[in-house]
Amino acid sequence: MKVHLMHPDRDFDAKPPSSKTPIPCAQDLGLDVLLNAAAAGDHYLHDIMAEACAHAWGNDIATVLYRQAVLQDCLANPAVVRQFYAIATEPFSRDHSWSFSLYGRDAASRVSSGVHTLQSSLDVLGRLRDTCIHHANRFTSSGFRRFFATLEQNLDDAYLAAARIDLDNLTFHNGLLLSARVGDGGKAIGTMLRKPQPRDLSWMRRILTPGEPSFTYQLHPRDDAGARAFGELQDRGLSLISDAIYQSAEHVLDFIKALRAELAFYLGCLNLGERFEQIGEAVAFPEPRESQGHFRCKNLRDACLALTMGRPVVGNDVDAEGKQLIIITGANRGGKSTFLRSVGLAQLMMQCGSFVTADALAISLHSGLFTHYKREEDRDMRSGKFDEELVRTNAIADDIHRSAMVLFNESFAATHEREGSEIARQIVTALLENNVTIFFVSHMYEFARSFLDDERALFLRADRGEDGVRTFRLITAKPLPQSFGADLYERIFGNVSGEATRRSRRLDRAGVERAKTR
Repeated sequence: MKVHLMHPDRDFDAKPPSSKTPIPCAQDLGLDVLLNAAAAGDHYLHDIMAEACAHAWGNDIATVLYRQAVLQDCLANPAVVRQFYAIATEPFSRDHSWSFSLYGRDAASRVSSGVHTLQSSLDVLGRLRDTCIHHANRFTSSGFRRFFATLEQNLDDAYLAAARIDLDNLTFHNGLLLSARVGDGGKAIGTMLRKPQPRDLSWMRRILTPGEPSFTYQLHPRDDAGARAFGELQDRGLSLISDAIYQSAEHVLDFIKALRAELAFYLGCLNLGERFEQIGEAVAFPEPRESQGHFRCKNLRDACLALTMGRPVVGNDVDAEGKQLIIITGANRGGKSTFLRSVGLAQLMMQCGSFVTADALAISLHSGLFTHYKREEDRDMRSGKFDEELVRTNAIADDIHRSAMVLFNESFAATHEREGSEIARQIVTALLENNVTIFFVSHMYEFARSFLDDERALFLRADRGEDGVRTFRLITAKPLPQSFGADLYERIFGNVSGEATRRSRRLDRAGVERAKTR
């Protein structure tokens, strides 16, 4: 049996990423905030959500839409899905884990543990099947429909009843019935495990049913050699079925483990959705696009910022259809980095099959997401900031594939503007030639100006009022050749003279006019 709630055609790999190899973009996107909200204190949910994020880039559009449909069912029936998860988690709880353990090297131990695990698993699967049948009409996604059909076809009442009888017989309450021939030296050969005879199933039948003459040998309690001989004889008979029972128990237990893992992803999404609902942050299901060059969002917001602040945050409307390069400029603290993070989080959440914090989003699927954010100075002074930036760029170049997405945040600004602009221009040009989508936040006017005539580029600018107040929204506008330093100084220190402020505004307007004429 297969669960197939995460992929329409294959199993879900529930192995979380190692702490030694974390998700590359996790630090820059603040991904732990999102994962912690989804986990709600459950370490297992955190690991499963991290695994889904780490392997999101292998999902095709069919898988994304498949998961979206399953998640919509989950959002419509949260209590039922939590009930499914509670049943699937029961075997691994502290109170029940002993009932589902597989152990032993000798045949008798393998049979005993396998039979006990199968008996406990059948009880879990039976309750799961009954719960699914009771609520099946509430679910419409192909994922849940196929899962319900699998349980109903493979676990009908007749099968469960027959399986319980067989497992009860395999407990050998009345002992083992073995047959063998006498070989050379009086040794038993051709040992075969036999089905118990009807007269051996109860003492009443043994009294009322005549049988062939038999002989009984009673072992002395202190006869260790005899006990070992009987143990070897028993193992010889049970070895014929021990592997089959053990493998059957492993198969059933693997199915329950897979169900637990796949439901854990959707439970994490439910927790995340409930958290967004509590803070008043709306969500929507994005529209994935197979071809490259699609990006159009309405009120796209930073999910992690909303979770951190505990309230709705400012979003952005951007239409970058047909654009490969989006350059974001403008005043400091104007929302540029927040928008960059919102793009990365939305891309990741979409490719996982989840909703996003936006009113609408249509976006291309990418083969990977890479981030290149500025870092603080290396305290050990092993290298300078600019050297460290180039090392990280080289690491991205080693791993990146065509159709990937890269987010640059004030990269290559550790050197002087002319050198940084030229390096950034060459790197971006190389990435564009390999069909990579780029979002680049930069204060380097020379770098931005070099792409003014490129049809593949879209320019966004952090909005700023006449008085220097930030709206934290981005507008479609070409870069300006000034840094808005005076209004920041006035905001921070509050002692800029009126003449200096007026002079700064005249320079700002002059810069706007120069940009318009270019």
